Amino acid sequence: MHNLNVVTVSEAVSHIKSGDRVFFQGAAMTPNLLINALCERHHELSDVEIVQIHTDGNAPYMEPPCSNAFNLFSCFVGSNVRKGVNTNKGDYIPIFLSEIHWLFRKNILPLDAAFIQVSPPDRHGYCSLGVSVDITIPAIQNAKKVIALVNPKVPRTHGDGIIHINQIDFAVDIDHPIHEVGFGIPTETENAIGKNVAELIEDGATLQMGIGTIPNAVLHNLTNHKRLGVHTEMFSDGLLPLIEKGVITGEEKEIKTNKIVTTFAAGSQRLYDFIDDNPSIHFKEAAYTNDTAIIRANPKVTAINSAIEIDFTGQICADTIGTYQYSGVGGQMDFIRAASLSEGGKPIIAMPSTTKKGVSKIVPFLQPGAGVTTTRAHVHYVATEYGVVNLFGKSLKQRAKALISIAHPNHRENLERQMIDRFKLD
Repeated sequence: MHNLNVVTVSEAVSHIKSGDRVFFQGAAMTPNLLINALCERHHELSDVEIVQIHTDGNAPYMEPPCSNAFNLFSCFVGSNVRKGVNTNKGDYIPIFLSEIHWLFRKNILPLDAAFIQVSPPDRHGYCSLGVSVDITIPAIQNAKKVIALVNPKVPRTHGDGIIHINQIDFAVDIDHPIHEVGFGIPTETENAIGKNVAELIEDGATLQMGIGTIPNAVLHNLTNHKRLGVHTEMFSDGLLPLIEKGVITGEEKEIKTNKIVTTFAAGSQRLYDFIDDNPSIHFKEAAYTNDTAIIRANPKVTAINSAIEIDFTGQICADTIGTYQYSGVGGQMDFIRAASLSEGGKPIIAMPSTTKKGVSKIVPFLQPGAGVTTTRAHVHYVATEYGVVNLFGKSLKQRAKALISIAHPNHRENLERQMIDRFKLD
């Protein structure tokens, strides 16, 4: 068995040259020490291309003067690169999370290097990719060089997120906590949405949750449910009380019965401690977790996702504010489609009726330049704090009326006028 090739951080990043394309592992596992050391070389590098989904921590490669040396092609947009992606130093690739792996496996974006963070090797020489497996597996399988931070604080996760030390070209030893992500206390509005959505969820359902306070508000309202399962792309703290109370058992799932299936986790140290060496949680790559055919094999798949705005016809914009790239397509469509095809499944879009500034999120037309994340033909349930409507099988005019019924009361009269105008109603 080979030993890890342990080097200093500056030596590790010295192997990146101008014109290289480098993958960054993301979320809680973001290898910031490597990223920062690479950025310190900005004066001697040019046209280094970065591919990622979502990283945590600072992103100096998007800030001057470092940004002169780097170009970011992001498959999702987090807050740390949002500004940069909307300038000439960054760009966004619209793509389903389920299909990002093809960019590497089909050599559409050949990788010169992958920066990752792993646990120390076990006695067989295997390291764990921790809580961000997502697109990291295809990246390390196809990168010419794999450069890893080896960190005892990385949870060892069960499933597919393992890499043998023979696959690691250069290793840097560190001992540092991984990123924790806090989710605020749900507001009164978010709790009302959580309650409305929870009423749609049946016993024995298989859940997919997006990220943020609304999904956590939904989970908070599920304590009296039974035999729930989880097949999701993202796992967070909100699930822990339901697992501990025996609400989540996974006993009715078809795929990996009794196990929670996920591709990445983000939350508190308590969450990471719970996940560490826990055989009931299977981390799979996103090509598996987000495969519509696999998801839909489970019963009553209930997918809960959010939106920035929805138009009268049901078109969902969840990743842009007008032309401004705010987040990404992610896995919303993968799960919305799978839920609608699952036996007894329910795809749900859950959102407040207005923005924080009081602007209606239910609109006659999406903003100019807005991206359609989920088409009107895919949308079924829409929930706000004012109720739930099901658009499936409804005509355009019926959809508009239904959506106005769950809009904020302050906006309903104006929306009704706009509906009359848009659909030429007398």
